[in-house]
Amino acid sequence: MPDSWKISAFAPKDVIQAALVAHEDALDWDAEIVLSGCEIAEDKPDDWVLEAWLSRKPRKADKDAVAALFPGKAPELKAEKIADADWVTLSQHGVEPISAGRFHVRTPEYPPCTDAGMTDFVIPASQAFGTGQHETTAGCLAMLTAMKRRGVLPRNVADIGTGTGLLAFATLDLWPHALATASDIDPVCVPVVEENAQQNGVKIGAGHGELVMMAAGGMDHPLLEARGPYDLLIANILAGPLIELAPDFSRAVVPGGNVLLAGLLETQEAAVRAVYRRAGLRLAARIVNGDWSILWLRKRAGAPVRSSRAGKLPEWAREWQ
Repeated sequence: MPDSWKISAFAPKDVIQAALVAHEDALDWDAEIVLSGCEIAEDKPDDWVLEAWLSRKPRKADKDAVAALFPGKAPELKAEKIADADWVTLSQHGVEPISAGRFHVRTPEYPPCTDAGMTDFVIPASQAFGTGQHETTAGCLAMLTAMKRRGVLPRNVADIGTGTGLLAFATLDLWPHALATASDIDPVCVPVVEENAQQNGVKIGAGHGELVMMAAGGMDHPLLEARGPYDLLIANILAGPLIELAPDFSRAVVPGGNVLLAGLLETQEAAVRAVYRRAGLRLAARIVNGDWSILWLRKRAGAPVRSSRAGKLPEWAREWQ
């Protein structure tokens, strides 16, 4: 396993959040440098740290790229080597279980939840995001539970940018007869999701109550198109890609269908909602969890929809039917 390194920058909350937004707007950003930002302690909500994770020793250009995210003088950057551990596993190590909606999510180090009415998921720290501890993932679990209580009954679900597969697993727990499709732009997520599915009793397959997993960027995959249109589409990614993908997401959802968006800061919500409003989707409900907005949108009747290619699949895809 290659060495893992971390660059840290400590600054007030608003400064770090502005840097995260600047990162989304940096079109030439090196994809091998992965950023995260959070408060340093629960009792210090205004003191944040920006962390840039790399699988190599940081070069001057890497530090300059991080520093450039801060207007004016950047805070001091500290680089440190993380030996014998991949950076995602390290960042998720020791996280405590969370409860959100009707779900309890934990890593294997913790005992299962046996509370009546709660579904227990075990998601190991891995090479993929989404163990449930981040406010966006927890907010999505809470919103999915609320959608179920309000009578939403999806028959065909897509989870775009699934990471560990957790949100796809949750949809199949809430709606066990649905068709479920999950994708992520990172190919490493495919075996991660399949392993997590096995550990949590989720069947991999193309039938009702089963999950199809693939590597894809956005909606750019023939199998994603073939299995649509969807009546519930979930995307817990980032504000920039959410805005870019709004027309594709809208076309992939049936009129009256539902879209669940997360990964956007509350300060980015207005821009995201404006784009989706133009794409024919209206707000049904929202949750603010920490500094993050979780949006439930509904597609208006009469909005364009991509026609299904069911029955016209290429030969390679027929095994999924």
